[in-house]
Formats: sequence, structure tokens, C-alpha cells
Amino acid sequence: MNVIRRKRRLAPGVYDFLIENKHIVKYAQPGQFVVIRLHEKAERIPITIAGKEEDCFRAVVRAVGKSTYELCLAEEGSSIMDVAGPLGRPSEIDFYGNVMLVGGGVGIATLLPIAEALKAKGNKLYVVLGGRSKEYVIMLEEFSKLADELIITTDDGSFGIKGVVTDGMQLLFEREKIDIVWAVGPTIMMKFCSMKAKEHGVKIWVSLNPIMVDGTGMCGACRVSVDGKIRFACVDGPEFEGDRVDWDELLKRLAQYRKEEEESLKLFIQEVGDLSWL
Repeated sequence: MNVIRRKRRLAPGVYDFLIENKHIVKYAQPGQFVVIRLHEKAERIPITIAGKEEDCFRAVVRAVGKSTYELCLAEEGSSIMDVAGPLGRPSEIDFYGNVMLVGGGVGIATLLPIAEALKAKGNKLYVVLGGRSKEYVIMLEEFSKLADELIITTDDGSFGIKGVVTDGMQLLFEREKIDIVWAVGPTIMMKFCSMKAKEHGVKIWVSLNPIMVDGTGMCGACRVSVDGKIRFACVDGPEFEGDRVDWDELLKRLAQYRKEEEESLKLFIQEVGDLSWL
């Protein structure tokens, strides 16, 4: 149980895991997530389920802090102590018509099962994927097979359009009638995607990634303000309508423990050595 059957490097510091767990495979739906604990002293890490293959689920992880670096160092054949889930509400998959999917960073992996389910319902998919440069735009082959149109944006112009994902959104809004949007990626990206969708009067779903501990709604760590009311991303989300989220409050909460996180990573690197190769 929870054996890492496959590990692949998708981009610098970004790894694609295939983890054996029949329970997750049986019950998981697009948009849901798991909480992983690598060993008994490890932090609990919420990770969105990026797909299923036979008796394994897929998890794409970017090394950003001590715990995700430690997970990315785990080898094929080793086991993860705890995998809790599937958690959260599934995406609202239905036939909408023309659907725009916008992904950035490892958020692209979250979008994949949503895109597959929406395609199976007969929707036409307009996909915008972005990254800081070509090597950070992941899962291109898989989205090329699904998308009716695929637009790539990179910050440095090394691939696709030089710009950000909202530039790709604008291009599509100008020439297509878009019925609904999903955007998953860094919080600041989803904030601006929500503003762009609102500008064009189109509903947008975003998948929030606030600080989370138990993943069951009891600890309250993942609270976010949506429509002026407190919601818990783990049980009420993780998907919410983007124009209703208090983005400034969420960004402030995400930065709350930045100093402690930096110190923890610094101590971990002192213990294990240089990790710039990861």
C-alpha cells in the first residue's frame, strides 16, 4: 500500500509520482485531493489527484518547502506512510459547450483529469498553459491530445506567446464564445484569471491551495472568505467561483508562515546537502 511505483522528472523541481492505492483509485473524482504524510515525523501535505493508472493514482509535486523537497527525494519502490482521501468536493462536470481551461505550474496537473472528464461530456476545450519558460510547461503531449485549441504562454518567450496566461485568455475571449472557465495554478495567477473572466462576464472555477492541516474541516487552517462568508477549502472546496474569493486575504494568509518555512528548508538543506539538482 502507498508504494511509489513510478517517479518521473517533469521539470526542474517538479516530479510525477504514480502511487499504489486501490481505495483512492476506486473513489477519486476530478478535482479531489489527498493528504500525504511521508513518515511519522513528516508534515501533512495536500496534493491534488492528477489521474489514475490501474491500481495507482498520479500526484505531481513541486519542491517548494522542506516537506515537498523531502517527498521529491523519495525513490521508486519506497512507501508513503499515510495517504488520506479522496478529500474535497469533485469538480462540477457537465456539458457546458465551449470550456476554457487555464493552467500554470503544477496546476496544469490538477487540470488534466478535469479536462478528460469535460471532454468525455462532449465539451469543446480551449486550453491555455503557462510557465516561466519552456521547460516549466508540463504535460504538453497529454493536453495536445485533449484540447481543440492549445495556447502556450511563457514569461521569457522561449515557447509559445511571450506573456502570461491572461494574455492567452484575452486572445480566446476576443474570438470565441466561452461558456465557462477553469483556472488552476499559483494563487496570484488565479486571482488575475478571475478578474479576466469577470471582465468578460464568464463564470470561472478556481482550485484553492490555502494552508491546510487535517483536510477534514476540523482544524480551520484552510479557511477562506468566499462571498463574504468563511468557507473551508478542504470540505467546501477546493474549487470555488473565482470572482467571489477574497484574494487579498488569501494571499496574506499564505505568507503568514513564510519566515518559518524558509528556516525549516534551510535546516533541511544543511542536513541533506545541495538540492539544486532536484
